Amino acid sequence: MSLTPFTKQQLLPQEEKLEVSRQRSDLFIGIPKETSYQERRICLTPDAVNSLTAHGHRVMIECGAGESSSYTDKEYSDAGAEITMDTKKVFSCPVLLKVEPPTEKEIEMIKQETLLISAIQLKTQKKEYFEALAAKKITAMAFEFIKDEDGSYPAVKLLSEIAGTASVLIAAELMINQKIGKGLLFGNITGVPPTEVVIIGAGTVAEFAARTAIGLGANVKVFDNSITKLRRLQNNLNQRIFTSTIQEKSLLKALMRCDVAIGAMRGKNRTPIVVSETMVEHMKKGAVIMDVSIDTGGCFETSEITTHERPTFIKNNVIHYCVPNIPSRYSKTASMSISNIISPFLLQMAENGGLESSIRCNSGFKNGIYFYHGLLTNRSIADWFSLSYTDINLIIL
Repeated sequence: MSLTPFTKQQLLPQEEKLEVSRQRSDLFIGIPKETSYQERRICLTPDAVNSLTAHGHRVMIECGAGESSSYTDKEYSDAGAEITMDTKKVFSCPVLLKVEPPTEKEIEMIKQETLLISAIQLKTQKKEYFEALAAKKITAMAFEFIKDEDGSYPAVKLLSEIAGTASVLIAAELMINQKIGKGLLFGNITGVPPTEVVIIGAGTVAEFAARTAIGLGANVKVFDNSITKLRRLQNNLNQRIFTSTIQEKSLLKALMRCDVAIGAMRGKNRTPIVVSETMVEHMKKGAVIMDVSIDTGGCFETSEITTHERPTFIKNNVIHYCVPNIPSRYSKTASMSISNIISPFLLQMAENGGLESSIRCNSGFKNGIYFYHGLLTNRSIADWFSLSYTDINLIIL
């Protein structure tokens, strides 16, 4: 029987096609105790640690690292973490998690080729910090730079939500200050004029400050020079409130009547000063200024950095609250927020087969990387500190 060409092709041995899967990697994560002044947060909660250890990863935590966030060593130990008092041992882990960026002394304890995940706080950094990372060939990722699927920055947004909500709650406490406070209840009680709140800025901090203030019954006025931001804020609040561009005459009029003024402006470099000392002098005696923008300079001319231990000062008969790290006051809530961002990234990185695969697969993850094996891959940092820059897309193909 003769075979047709088609039959002959069917009888020829064919190449076997196998599905190629990514090789899963195991992580060894170190979490040292935060040593920076006023820092009370921790990167992973016990629940997040339990999730990581359940997937076969190792987590080593320095003794007492979670105490200021109300998490005990026993909770972490029960979740599968290894607890140690040896700081150097924690810093020797291949993956290092910190809330605050490491100090130069801490960088000395970090091993070569370590993956560092922390905040970067660019405005407070010096050139020496980046030179130290380069010398150790460290790969570094910043919370602030990580992007979500929608292009937003989840860490910045979550901490801004906390700061915005907290600014109103703290102001409510300060309004009953016995020395100079007005003894007013923040809100709207029948027969009593509602609290007047002025918010300068229309970003996430402003939105959550406005949401909280409105929820308590206050009258809210928001000022910003971006009509787009003002419109988005009103849409997100799902109600119409007083909004205005920043004009000195109308802003001064609002400040003279307000009980609380919240600074929620952001600038590319330093936050612009919007409220002059003369304008502050015209505010009510016992009024409260919450300058949430103080970590980038503040938008009130009278603002000066304060601490959680001594958070306020009085100037021109106005109470000023100018603590730069408000989320740290609510350390457990802030820790849970950070943990909710970091733990899924860690699990996904392991499933992808490690750092390189994750950078290829996840553009948001890639955006968070600012140092790759000692090479600076963030152009903004390079321009800011006059350092050499390497495009990460040319390194990882």
